[in-house]
Amino acid sequence: MTGQAIEADRKMLEALVCPRTQGTLRYDAQAQELISEGTKLAYPIRNGIPIMLDSEARVID
Repeated sequence: MTGQAIEADRKMLEALVCPRTQGTLRYDAQAQELISEGTKLAYPIRNGIPIMLDSEARVID
């Protein structure tokens, strides 16, 4: 993946918001998750696609 593609992916992830609160999400590159601090949910990213469904999210502490 080129540097431009990685930057485009990062910008796309930064534009996403929590489906429950519409708040910002924190991207965890190592875990491949988008984390909503407000709801304490971590939404997975699979094959480069964010899965923004509560049923797919895991509860975090």
